[in-house]
Amino acid sequence: MWDPGFTVAATAVARLAGYHRALCILSIRNRGTPECPGLVVGLKAGGSCVGQVLRVADDDAEAALAYLQERELSTNAYLPRHVAVRLADGRRVKALAFVARPDHPQFMSGLSVAEQAALVAQGVGPYGSSLDYLRHVCSALDDRGLPDGPLHRVLAVAEALAVSSPRNLAPTAPSP
Repeated sequence: MWDPGFTVAATAVARLAGYHRALCILSIRNRGTPECPGLVVGLKAGGSCVGQVLRVADDDAEAALAYLQERELSTNAYLPRHVAVRLADGRRVKALAFVARPDHPQFMSGLSVAEQAALVAQGVGPYGSSLDYLRHVCSALDDRGLPDGPLHRVLAVAEALAVSSPRNLAPTAPSP
């Protein structure tokens, strides 16, 4: 949403039924390492969420898809799914979504806010920190008028952890 990594032709706000946004994927490659994982957002089954759909120009579609597959499928923690979303004007359109795989070792479920925040505060990888990632996600949602209370709660606790012990966070790798 905040850094698509490809040229976007148009955007729209849309509701996705059947999935909700959650911090549920251990990041061991982009926003963390296997020894010190971060935590990133995935679409978990159940509920619904409002987000943003991105349209790609036909000429850019192949390159955008290749980029997304490399970024989102590098550890197989997500499954690509064609889903129906409802736009703000009521139209239904198809979209490509990457949903969390609950059978994957990186999938985390049932973590407390404190456990999520500890993972967010500690993770750093080639794409930057898990904390900066969550800041960007929350800011992008806020900028679009789509605040997400659970993500903001984790962000507040993670920021407090980072301030209180910026270099002394013990790596935590919870069991799936």
